[in-house]
Amino acid sequence: MNANLDVVPMQEWINTDGKPLIIAGPCSAETEEQVLETANRIKAEGYAHIMRAGVWKPRTRPGSFEGMGEPALQWLAEAKKQTGLPLAIEVANPEHIELALKYGVDVLWIGARTTVNPFNVQDLADALKGVDIPVLVKNPVNPDLALWVGAFERLQGAGIKKIGAIHRGFSNAQETKYRNSPMWQMAVEMKRLFPQLPMIGDPSHMAGKRSLLMELSQRILDLNYDGMIIETHRDPDKAWSDASQQLTPEALGEMLRELEVRKANYGVEFTDELAGLRAKIDNIDRELMEVLAARMAVVEKLGEYKRDNSVAVLQLDRWKQVHADRAKQASGLGLYPEFVEELFKLVHLESIRKQTEVMHSSLA
Repeated sequence: MNANLDVVPMQEWINTDGKPLIIAGPCSAETEEQVLETANRIKAEGYAHIMRAGVWKPRTRPGSFEGMGEPALQWLAEAKKQTGLPLAIEVANPEHIELALKYGVDVLWIGARTTVNPFNVQDLADALKGVDIPVLVKNPVNPDLALWVGAFERLQGAGIKKIGAIHRGFSNAQETKYRNSPMWQMAVEMKRLFPQLPMIGDPSHMAGKRSLLMELSQRILDLNYDGMIIETHRDPDKAWSDASQQLTPEALGEMLRELEVRKANYGVEFTDELAGLRAKIDNIDRELMEVLAARMAVVEKLGEYKRDNSVAVLQLDRWKQVHADRAKQASGLGLYPEFVEELFKLVHLESIRKQTEVMHSSLA
């Protein structure tokens, strides 16, 4: 994927004194009293750089709470006046942008359901032409890196340079303990492509439940993200939306104080040791590829044997056996079974491709 983004460094549009950016606030702005109380309790804890709140809530089915709209913006403007905290909200259409700017919102974000639709993103980009405001983009609901990158390219086309990514996890058909599977490799690949792009983790939407927030938040910091956006509510259990994934402002402060922020840079001695360990990894990786090449050579012979005996390429019972055996072996070796399962899915797909190639070559 070839792309280039012209990004204004995050520290030029928000001062965090070198600390990870923290965007905190309720999932939804429900009442004026709830917004102001939550905002002032966040301010009293002292950890937040920006306050967030949902003003318009896209819901899967009608009838659910879909946000308070413009009145909520009035409450947020008052919260900003009382606390001095900049405001961030989600926008999904040009009218949202117009109202957000009218009420002095400082940061906008594009939600996962919007990122997935290039037409909607383009409408937002067109509405933002000539506007100097930071815009954060959540990853699309499905793990499609091109859609995520495309949203930034559309914003760049509108002249927006204060941009950042929000990693909130991805929908997954498989059962997992998370509301949205983190799929960390997607965010890591985004950082590889665009190292200058701020990456902000959203542990609330990954977790779906407050008991998982600590481990996800620490993982986000361990991966050297630029910050986090976390939901907090004055009375989480009574929240009108996403109650199970929110913390009180005080509980969030306690959690944040327990997290360890790792060093992004290191000294000469550490660098030398790191270089030695990386050299070992490089050698092991080379051996891994040699083993894979040897495996594919056997696969090719297997394909020839199937071809000569008119046997179908895909043998489902064999695949099920491999899938179960490799996961069991992984546990015995101290590897995560899920990791090994995903790895062997890729290996199996390549084996199928290789055998199919052998089958077709006989017909040429």
